[in-house]
Amino acid sequence: MNIILLSGGSGKRLWPLSNDARSKQFLQLLEKPDGGMESMVQRVVRQVTEAGLTQDITIATNAVQREIIISQLGERLDVVTEPQRRDTFPAIALASSYLALEKKLKSDEIVVVMPCDPYTEDAYFQTIGRMVKAVEAGRADLVLMGITPTYPSSKFGYVVPEQGSDDGLALTVKRFTEKPTEDKAVELLSQGAFWNGGVFAFRLGYMMDIAEKYVKAATFAEVHARYAEFPKISFDYEVAEKAASVAVVPFKGEWKDLGTWNALTGELKRNALGNATVGPACENVHAINELGLPVFVNGVKDVVVAASPDGILVCGKDNCEDLKSHVAGLATRPMYEERRWGTYRVLDQTTYPDGTKSLTKFITLKAGKSISYQIHHHRSEVWTFVDGEGQFVLDGQVRRVGRGDVANIPCEHLHSVRAVSDLSFIEVQTGNPLVEDDIERFDYDWK
Repeated sequence: MNIILLSGGSGKRLWPLSNDARSKQFLQLLEKPDGGMESMVQRVVRQVTEAGLTQDITIATNAVQREIIISQLGERLDVVTEPQRRDTFPAIALASSYLALEKKLKSDEIVVVMPCDPYTEDAYFQTIGRMVKAVEAGRADLVLMGITPTYPSSKFGYVVPEQGSDDGLALTVKRFTEKPTEDKAVELLSQGAFWNGGVFAFRLGYMMDIAEKYVKAATFAEVHARYAEFPKISFDYEVAEKAASVAVVPFKGEWKDLGTWNALTGELKRNALGNATVGPACENVHAINELGLPVFVNGVKDVVVAASPDGILVCGKDNCEDLKSHVAGLATRPMYEERRWGTYRVLDQTTYPDGTKSLTKFITLKAGKSISYQIHHHRSEVWTFVDGEGQFVLDGQVRRVGRGDVANIPCEHLHSVRAVSDLSFIEVQTGNPLVEDDIERFDYDWK
């Protein structure tokens, strides 16, 4: 079997730690069994592996998230990026096309699609195993997971099963109901309905037959190029609710969406993370600080304090639900990003009277990693190396760099750097405009 993990999100509900490049699933705030820290997506991949489900995992995501996925999960997983954000059906169709046309998997291969960030337990992954068995047995063309509700929620879609259809593998699905009122949800619970957990199992050929109604191609590259021809619609609407043969496998256990500060802090093992201290006069307070300056919190109750290069949040936990609408216009660009080669943090950005701009970053490259051989058309850069050792190249000329060395990079000149050991440097950009897109990449052979 193969698993497709869906990774999306705009990164506003857990501002300021999350942004457009670092959505909630990448925040390394959860404690691992060994005491280290991991993100939601790292936790899910670990749980899939420990459950013995499969080593074959493909992540369907947008291009912005590709770098951080490789940084956190390595390069052993396949990553399929959307040319543009459309919805879950196109994303799943694209990832399935990758499995069929690029990896050449057979049409009877079983595929499980699931979100990359549920906070759940081992039984959840055992349920996925039962879903696979239901597909293998021909119980239905499409098998989904039904979460046993804990209250009549209006936030979830519901799956209503046929009464008396349980054969020990799954229940036949009678109908779907999208996000009902609470009164309607009470009625649905009385009918034995489940929450739709967004987990689906099917044979690869089943999904390819549906995808090829919109894009039929001989290669994955062609499907990728024609991605806009897929309708912008959810998998539930395009596939699940139209399917002639659908079954549901129930799951009863811990299952949460840690998408708000109130929900996330409820699962944190420590009240203070990073350069933060929570005083003795606090009650139900969490402080997370990614800045160099210390944060001290005392004498408050039911509050979350979060600080990062993107901003500072001080908010009552009961007021975090609508945070996204309040912070939408606060950030003009990500101030912190995690890339496959390391991280960068914006220290300062200034616009001068003549329109010239400057941007200062603190950059860390992991040992053995390098940035691309690149050229900028609108800015010059000065790099001041503060720690570690590396090799710097400018227009093909290579020199060794370390603490105290300075590199001047004029506009329109090719350059790169490779870290011999972990390498840190301060980059000062000058020009207009100063945007991440002002970059043209070339191949370079590090010898």
